[in-house]
Amino acid sequence: MKSQNKFLIVDDSELNRSLLADMLRDEYEVLEAENGLQAIRLLEFHQFEISLILLDIIMPEMDGFEVLAMMNKNGWIERPPVIIISAETTASYIDAAYDLGATEYVNRPFDPKTIRRRVSNTIMLYSKQKFLENAVTEQVLEKEKSNLIMLEVLSHIVEFRNGESGMHVLNIRIITEMLLTQLCASYTQYHDLQSQILLISNASSLHDIGKISIDERILNKPGKLTREEYETMKTHSVIGANMLENTRYYPSEEIVRIARDICRWHHERYDGGGYPDGLVGDQIPIEAQVVALADVYDALTHRRVYKEAYSHQKAFELIFSGQCGAFNPLLLQCMEAIGPMLETELKTRSTGFVTKEEIKDITRNILQCGEASNRTLALLEQERIKYQFIAKMSKEILFEYTYQTDVLTLSEEGVIQLGLPEIIVNLKQDKLFQQVMKVEDYLDLRSKLRCVSPGNPTVMENYCLCVNGQWRWFKIIARPLWLGNNKSAITGAIGKCMDIHEEITELELLKKSAHIDDLTGLYRRNYACTKIKDLLRKVHASNKKYALMLFDLDYFKHANDLYGHMFGDQVLREAVHKVRKSVRNSDIVARIGGDEFLIFLEYKADIDPVAERIFQSIGGMYQDFHIRASMGVALSPVHATEYELLFHYADQALYAAKHKGRNCYCIYDGSMDSFLSVLSEEPPYEKGTR
Repeated sequence: MKSQNKFLIVDDSELNRSLLADMLRDEYEVLEAENGLQAIRLLEFHQFEISLILLDIIMPEMDGFEVLAMMNKNGWIERPPVIIISAETTASYIDAAYDLGATEYVNRPFDPKTIRRRVSNTIMLYSKQKFLENAVTEQVLEKEKSNLIMLEVLSHIVEFRNGESGMHVLNIRIITEMLLTQLCASYTQYHDLQSQILLISNASSLHDIGKISIDERILNKPGKLTREEYETMKTHSVIGANMLENTRYYPSEEIVRIARDICRWHHERYDGGGYPDGLVGDQIPIEAQVVALADVYDALTHRRVYKEAYSHQKAFELIFSGQCGAFNPLLLQCMEAIGPMLETELKTRSTGFVTKEEIKDITRNILQCGEASNRTLALLEQERIKYQFIAKMSKEILFEYTYQTDVLTLSEEGVIQLGLPEIIVNLKQDKLFQQVMKVEDYLDLRSKLRCVSPGNPTVMENYCLCVNGQWRWFKIIARPLWLGNNKSAITGAIGKCMDIHEEITELELLKKSAHIDDLTGLYRRNYACTKIKDLLRKVHASNKKYALMLFDLDYFKHANDLYGHMFGDQVLREAVHKVRKSVRNSDIVARIGGDEFLIFLEYKADIDPVAERIFQSIGGMYQDFHIRASMGVALSPVHATEYELLFHYADQALYAAKHKGRNCYCIYDGSMDSFLSVLSEEPPYEKGTR
């Protein structure tokens, strides 16, 4: 009798798929995919039905490693297990497969009995592991529920007497968790705390338990406390610690010990200015330091009988100026890092108990007798950010982009409105995608996503998209995804598109295209000139300072002559790519001739470091060709306020740079006015395609 299990065989060779299917078809239902992209599509519909995947590595469109990466990203790697079957025997391939979550690795050629045995053993092991995981999960979940119920009941009794918001305890738990997560991710000396984050967060609920013994007239006094009343209030930290020390579980239960430390020392300060023991620096347990900072922030941002609520920004000003006491500098850095998302987290986090999925994470750690790797933790945090972001959106075009595989995944609404498939691979070359979004707009969005920071991660831009044959303006709101807070480790992006109800005609579209250089994606000369003139008209009124830079590539004609014009085009694109990385999105960059370019930007104090940075960015190697440039700079209003004259001075400075021997830049001065006559008497200089 055939089992209910479904197997997915992923291999670009039909013969290999057929051989594997013949070995397993008597016992299992078999699904087949000839490449990784087909496999991902099958997994989207059948992930809970598929019991095992037999996966090849080398395949077209999407290889085995990319399939494993997508399974990790989508949270599918835990179910179902994956057996790699490949002719590749190098250690790096095998290690990479295991690192990405493969359960087994079988080399070709293989014996049918070996395949059947490996499959059988994997299914059996997986079933036992799931049974054990589910059993332990239920036990841990019940225990956590009971613990949290008692903690919340007890802490709410304290809050009821204290007249505080019923959300105070929950807020302290959330802030404590966020600070500890950031601390573990940022500083290696605190990595060991990772497995205790949930424990410490729960224990934080008891930080003010000692207030149950304080007279309500003091707790709820609307005015300033007297010296005697304040001394009485300060005793709550020791009283709470003593209450926990006198339980039968102290110190055998870790949560009681941690709660005791938090109770006693969450009013200590890093410089020794706190109470009750005047501890200094790391004499204060780190869990007490974290709760102290969380407690101060929540107290500042919520109303109390003795004060009104402060804004998030004002609370940060008070904390970071030292008006609330001294805190661990590392914790303040963590607080600064989570600051942009703190308000949102406190508003959107569930007020319920620990979820079953969170408990499963704990269970896996228990069963594996080890801690999650930094990579896994970073991916989990990435998934959390992604789904919180998507949860705020409604019936709009949602998308997810993966940098590693150049794969775009659209929501159901996006598929309907844009007429595109749900998954698109290789966007720069996909003709159907290019009919909907211009390549230059796609590249511009990618570039902007790489420029944002964790503190300000959102990109909002308007682009033209073709919907039902009509070009319309859409606002795209997107944010990149990083591993942790490592900006250089960008893995993808998520976002949405909103139709801003403004159709554009074919003529307007042609005008827009006429402004952009086909080869480099930069502005054309005339369009850039118009924009610069508009800015220069406002120079006197705004007191702003601008610089106009002209540069061309030295010996560019050699690139065309030696390697051909297609190679020369690539050199130009490479130079433009380098320049774009060194300027701001608000700066104007244009191609004004063959290998000649213009940059117009605002600067503040000194132009020299700005010019030096941009000039240095241009140089480098492209294959065997050494990219060099000569550059001239003119300033407004220092040298001129009219575009034509400013361009003329920048051009003369460019010739001065060439006269010095090329591969340098010059800032215009009056002595350069004679260069045109001097150059006319000398042999002509190489000016590329000028």
